Amino acid sequence: MFDVASIRSQFPALRQDINNQSLVYLDSAATTQKPQVVIDAISQYYSAQNANVHRGSHSLTAKATSQFEAARSTVAEFINAADEKEIIWTRGATEALNLIAQTYARNTLKAGDEILIGEMEHHANIVPWQIVAEQTGARVVKVPMSADCQLDCTAFTQLLNDKTKIVALAHTTNVTGTRQPIESLIQLAHQSGAVVVIDAAQGIVHEKIDVQALNADFLVFSGHKIFAPAGIGVLYGKLAHLEAMPPWHGGGKMVEKVSFSGTTYSQLPGKFEAGTPNVAGAIALAKAIEWYCQFERSQVETHIHGLVEQTYHALNQHDDIRVIGYQPNASVISFVVDGVHHQDVATLLDQQGIAVRSGHHCAHPLMDALGVTGTIRISYAIYNDQQDVTRILQAIDKCLDML
Repeated sequence: MFDVASIRSQFPALRQDINNQSLVYLDSAATTQKPQVVIDAISQYYSAQNANVHRGSHSLTAKATSQFEAARSTVAEFINAADEKEIIWTRGATEALNLIAQTYARNTLKAGDEILIGEMEHHANIVPWQIVAEQTGARVVKVPMSADCQLDCTAFTQLLNDKTKIVALAHTTNVTGTRQPIESLIQLAHQSGAVVVIDAAQGIVHEKIDVQALNADFLVFSGHKIFAPAGIGVLYGKLAHLEAMPPWHGGGKMVEKVSFSGTTYSQLPGKFEAGTPNVAGAIALAKAIEWYCQFERSQVETHIHGLVEQTYHALNQHDDIRVIGYQPNASVISFVVDGVHHQDVATLLDQQGIAVRSGHHCAHPLMDALGVTGTIRISYAIYNDQQDVTRILQAIDKCLDML
């Protein structure tokens, strides 16, 4: 049974006061709060079996290794990877994208090749490709968006050509919550001979993702956006790609034998996991996935979409508020207030105990296309309720009266 009150009670951070008022947390697109079971999983690791993995022969390291690899299995099952070796632990989606750029892309691109990137992408899915383009002589090509904040699919089709080697797209965008038509775009890209990289940092928490059905070559996401701690992320890659890619970081664990005459590298997934990994983070990510999977995803999303729709209709009643690219099936809603800086609005909301995100949201190209310097973004999650909607709308009304 989907019970928001019961769910909220599992998140200790939501029980605190901010500026002498109960917290209303509406910044889950930036990072989700953590349920007690995830916090407990981290505490349990450090208090009971704190040890490195794949090293040593004592009981603590054996138990840690077992849990660490079980977490990999949980993630593989969660996204339906064909093989656990296709799951690589990273610090987050950003590091995963950089790994792909500096291993796969840097070793396959040549001068004149093209990388197609959507105009609405997060900086993490733009800058790594710009860096590798500079290194290889390839060229980054922008796919424009339409006036309603959708990827221009006609332009995408026209831009695809035999020079297109990589297509990098978000599953769901972080400013407007636009769910992009990645299934058809992946198919088109593959027909053109391009490899596709999907940034699922926003989408992973709102939709069941099956990487085999999707047929993306690579897919990345961060744990902290799906109720797990910061500092743990996932890179999924098709086995053939990962096996052909050279290592990125060098050090312990990613080697079979080191000598001054030459070094041989570990097999997957160890080849890409140099050094001491975030063991607690991996274990906690698995716990977060297990916790979230107990809920019927359609019920959760229906609940969230209802909160967004109600917020949109209320904001739309104000002549001096402009909602940016409203998506009825999104978890976020971004807006600007005529003549008022977005940071001023966010500060006044914070004074009323309400946490929202303001700024460019690591999406400068999108802001430039919209002709704004930033927006205020409200983002809902499973633990938000009707009272949160009431509080934010009342607080915005108060802000407008003050400004």
